[in-house]
Amino acid sequence: MLDADALTAACSEESEEAGITIRAKLEPLGGYGAPVKPATYEGRVHQIDKRWWGQGGDRGIVDAVVIDNVPSQANRYEAALEALRAEVGLPEIALDLSGIGSLPPHLPRRLSGFRFPHRNADAYLRDALLDGTKFPNTPQGKAILSATGDEPLALLEWFPQALLYGFWQSHLGKKHSQAKLARSWTSEIVGYRPAATETKTLGLKGDPLNLSVEEAVQYQEDDLLAADWSLLEGSTKSAEKGKKKDRLSGIGHGQVPVGESDGAPAGVSFAEITQCSTVSFAGLRRVYVGAPDTNAAARALLVALGLMAHAAAFGRSFSLRSGCDLRPRQVTVSWLGASEDRELPPLTQEAAIALFQECVARAEALGLPVGSRWAPEPLVLEPNESLAKAIRATWPLED
Repeated sequence: MLDADALTAACSEESEEAGITIRAKLEPLGGYGAPVKPATYEGRVHQIDKRWWGQGGDRGIVDAVVIDNVPSQANRYEAALEALRAEVGLPEIALDLSGIGSLPPHLPRRLSGFRFPHRNADAYLRDALLDGTKFPNTPQGKAILSATGDEPLALLEWFPQALLYGFWQSHLGKKHSQAKLARSWTSEIVGYRPAATETKTLGLKGDPLNLSVEEAVQYQEDDLLAADWSLLEGSTKSAEKGKKKDRLSGIGHGQVPVGESDGAPAGVSFAEITQCSTVSFAGLRRVYVGAPDTNAAARALLVALGLMAHAAAFGRSFSLRSGCDLRPRQVTVSWLGASEDRELPPLTQEAAIALFQECVARAEALGLPVGSRWAPEPLVLEPNESLAKAIRATWPLED
């Protein structure tokens, strides 16, 4: 049975248990073999690999495409934890951007620490103010920015997810902490034996009036909404100072065919799509709070945090991106023991939350800064003057 006792024993210094693996066969909503869109990176390329695949004598090396890689999966877990924060009492630090002024509607007005690209090691923390004081100079800031795997109490109190998904304190300068903590929870989604990987999405951007795309125009490039564009008579005429010259299609008019050279990568059909998620008890032994019993309790809490995040993010159908909606069809949870492995029933979200709360209560009873010591409301920071100016330089809108 998976409970706080089992996790705590497995995370002790004396334990020889290895970890937990969750494997899921995933199915596109269109059925097995229906195309899905893997992540696309700079240069419009996919993360292509070769992997061992199959069972028994049929096992062999096949082409594979990483549909969602390890860092991306960690971000999705953190987003799931952010959604659960209020329900389970997780701590949160947030950067309030309301004082910046008018920002585009697609930007957040408050940036949660669950969304910081580098978690507790992010430059947003370094460049923030708490009640007018530089956050690195506050007691909370000093503790968080100097935390390590051997000195993790500040992270247990404010960023427990960082102790599970890892961090690298690389934005403070050479004279300050360069602490690293390897992730103990890893997950990725991979498609095996792709039918094709070079197919492009072709098409035609239509226009009911079929305006001539060859007409030359000039416009203010950074603000087509507020500024008027105008036609340029004669293709050789130059644009006015401060304006860009382009074809009419450059501002969204006319019919524009999408050909092989500029088409985006299309969805890919796979023989099988799987998600493999693991938590390493050996990796968590890098987290050291002092006494053996508190070490084990802290690590068990982190395992339960990961199981809760997994159930919330992937325990039902999920959408990774446009054209990539998947559902788990066969899930196997394996306890990787010292001498033998055994299967566990998949945790529902409710059961995962209950397990997490059980582990939190045990850790709090041992004096760790969790549970009731977690702040019930987010610790709200503001950007310092330099960061505020950088934001305004990127988004120079009127207040």
